[in-house]
Parts: sequence; structure tokens; C-alpha cells
Amino acid sequence: MITKIIVLAIYVAILFLIGIIASRRVKSMSDYYVGGKNMGFWAVAFSARATGESGWLLIGLTGMGAMAGYSAYWVVIGELLGVFISWQFMAKRFKRLSDGYKAITIPDYLESHFKSSTNSLRIISASALVIFVVIYVASQMDVTGIAFESMLDIDYRIGALIGFVIVLIYIFIGGFVAAVWSDMFQGILMFLGLVLLPIVVWFSMDHGTGITEGLNAIDPSLTQIMGKSDDGLMNLFTLLGFSMIGLGFLGSPQVYVRFMSIKNEKEIDKGKWVALLFTLFTDAAAVTIGILARIYFTTEGQDPEVVLGNGGEDVLSMMTHEFLPTILVAIFIAIVLSAIMSTIDSLLIIASSAITRDFYQKIFRPDLKDEDLTNLSRIVTVIMALAALGIAILLYNLYPDRQVFWIMIFGWSGIAATFCPVIILSLFWKGYSEKGAIASMITGFMSVILFKFVVIDIEGIGIYLKELDVLAPSFALAMIAGYIVSKIFPTKNNDSTLLEAEEKCEE
Repeated sequence: MITKIIVLAIYVAILFLIGIIASRRVKSMSDYYVGGKNMGFWAVAFSARATGESGWLLIGLTGMGAMAGYSAYWVVIGELLGVFISWQFMAKRFKRLSDGYKAITIPDYLESHFKSSTNSLRIISASALVIFVVIYVASQMDVTGIAFESMLDIDYRIGALIGFVIVLIYIFIGGFVAAVWSDMFQGILMFLGLVLLPIVVWFSMDHGTGITEGLNAIDPSLTQIMGKSDDGLMNLFTLLGFSMIGLGFLGSPQVYVRFMSIKNEKEIDKGKWVALLFTLFTDAAAVTIGILARIYFTTEGQDPEVVLGNGGEDVLSMMTHEFLPTILVAIFIAIVLSAIMSTIDSLLIIASSAITRDFYQKIFRPDLKDEDLTNLSRIVTVIMALAALGIAILLYNLYPDRQVFWIMIFGWSGIAATFCPVIILSLFWKGYSEKGAIASMITGFMSVILFKFVVIDIEGIGIYLKELDVLAPSFALAMIAGYIVSKIFPTKNNDSTLLEAEEKCEE
């Protein structure tokens, strides 16, 4: 226990040091929110991927690999495709437009793009951000508590509180720069830990049988890459649900604010390969860890939920304690915290900017100075973090059998379905209007809630849509709503700034 605490103390000290160094670069509101738009490709790529992955990669996806077997690799395929499309086709266009508008937040970008004469678009986008960000951050704090409980035998509530304090301190000090630099440090830890663990486990296991043979001995359905069910339609919806998680990379604010912050377009070309390799190796490794755990810890007829925890959430803890010495177990605890913290910091800064800049300054106090806004942002960050911590502890007490993977995906889906269709259509369709954007956001926001709590209970189709999950249908409906409303209420003539920015995109 002492070794683990020492390693964690070193990890926390490094984060605080990053925050202190980063604070020296925070001289304006742009520095606090987007690092002065001067970040390098290594930092942005690692930060974007670490933020996009979160604690679900280490706790959720490893568990999914154990429960689903080979079919869980569809998550890897979906994420790779989403990351590739985002960096290859969207990042440069978004960077040019956001720079042309001098935008430092996503609502900034949307209001400038549509030349909005009212605050409707800003209010709706900022409100959606705050609601789903708090839910998503709560799920990350939930995983923090689980990690401390399963890997350190520390009470869940104390663990969640420790994680809350750590991330809040270095965000409070250094803002976006601290978040990106710490994400890079944490992303490197995640990459090395996830890639090396299955290699160590494989060489430590008895190789009397191969992986496929081992899974078949437990449950032959685990080796079915096209799904475990005898119902072909059920398998189709399940695999779509896994692979469509990658849709969330096509415009989610916590990822796209990184594209705002990057130095120039050449850095995007370099960062693309870093992001793709990170995604391929870490996601595939996470699923593989879960599969190896299923072979090692369970036998035919055993309930994996009993052995490996609800949704397989204990997989990583069991594997590290079984195969690694204490010092490496301690490092893995830091890696789990890295995955969680790298998402929490980014989300809190984005939600803080939504309240302080997009609500307070832009609507009520346009005369407010940048330095006053930065201080207010820090206060708002603390309040939202407290709200998320409260929700996490409430979930722990009310729903002890909750599945971490799908709670995280709900928060992720809410953000993605609200913003991704709007970002996509704004980048590639000149006919997209402000009213269409508002329709997309409202439809995506409401559809996530509708599919999660209403549609899945409909007899006949509910069981299929439950496997599909909420993101894909909500995403599709938001795109359709945006198209229809834009045709009914076409866009007005764009101003010279918009036209100039769009012309640059086409060159």
C-alpha cells in the first residue's frame, strides 16, 4: 500500500507541476480556453485522444471485451473510422473557419458561422453543453471511485473526492494549457500501460490452448465476430451500437476545441497519424485485456458478472494484481486516473466557458474584462465539479448494479448527438441555416433522452434499439431535422467574414 501511495503522490506532483508551469502562459481569455491557439501537434493529438477515450477505455472497454469477446473489436473499428474522418476531412475546415471568426468556444463558432442576430443558438448550445458535460463528468468521477475501491481498497466516496480535488487544482491553476499538457503526459501513460499489459499477460499465461480455443471452452459465442446472438437482426443492431460510438469524434466540443487550439494546418496533418496510431493500439489492447481476463479468470458455466464485476468493471484491477509487481500495479492506478482526469479537465473547462463566456459575458455583461472572466471561470468550474461529484455519489448509492460503460456512453452520446450533426452540416453544406442548426441541436438533445428512457421499453423494437443504443438514431434524426428545417427556413446571405473563411476552406 505504501508503494502505491508513493507512486500516486509522484503522479499528482507531476500534474501540479504541469499546472504551475502552464499558469505562466495564461495571460488572456484565449490562453485560458484554447491555449492562445498555439499548441503543437503532439500535445493536441494526445490530448484529443486522451480526452475522447476517458475512463471508459480502461474500465469500460476492458470489461466489454471480457463480456462480448471478439465482437467488442467493432468498437475499435468504429473509433478508428471516426478519428480518421475527423482529422482527415473536418479538422482543417473547422480550424480555418474558427480562426476566421476569431472563435474560442464552440458557441462562438456557431454564432459567427450563422451570423446570428439573436442569442438563441448560443443559449441552446451552451445549455446542452452544461447539462451533458455535468452528466459525463459525473460518470468519470464514478469511475474514479470504482478505481480507488477496486485497486487500492479505499472507500468509493473518498476515492471520488480525491480525484475531484486533483483535477480541480491543476485546472484552477493553468486552464486549457494545463489540461492539454497534462493530457499529453497522461496519454503517454495510457498508451504504454495498455499496450504492454496484454503482452506481459500473454507471456505469463499457460499456452496450452490459444485464445480462440480458450474462449470456445468457456462460451463458443465469445468467438463470434458478428455477434453472440442467434438472432441475426439482434447481432446487426449490437454491432452497429458498438461501431457507431465513433460518431462522437465528428464534432464533439471537447475534441474540436483542440483543433481550435492547434498552431496551424500542417500540425493537423502530423497529428492525424499520432491520433490514429494511439486509437488503434490502445483500443485493441483494451479489448484484448478483457478477452485474456475472461480466459484466465472464468470457466464454462460461470457468471462473468460475479467473477469479473458488473459489466466486467474489475477486469483491469484483477489483471494488474495477478500479473504485475506492486510497483507496476501502482503505476497502473495512475494510468487509470490519467484516463479519467484527461477527460474531466477538458469537459469542465468547456462547460465553464459555456456559462461564463457564452451566457454571462456575451449575453449579460459584454463589458466584462478578460481577467475578470478568467477568475469567474475558475469559480464556475468548482461549482460544476461539485455538482458532478454529487451526482456520481448519488448514482453509487441508488444504482449499485449500474454498468459503467453505458453510463459513460450516455453522457458521450448526449454531447455528440447535440453537436456533431451541427458541426458536420456547417462545414459541408452552405444551405444549412441557423434555424436548421437549432432544430438539429434540439432534436439530437431530446432524442438521446427519448431513446434512452422511452423507446427501449416499446414492445418488439425496444430490445433491438437498446442494443443499438442512443447515439446512432439520435445522430441521424438530428441530421434529418437540420436538413428539413433549413429547406423550410433557408439561410440568409452570409457576411464577408463568413464568405472569406469558406473560400479559404475550398482552396
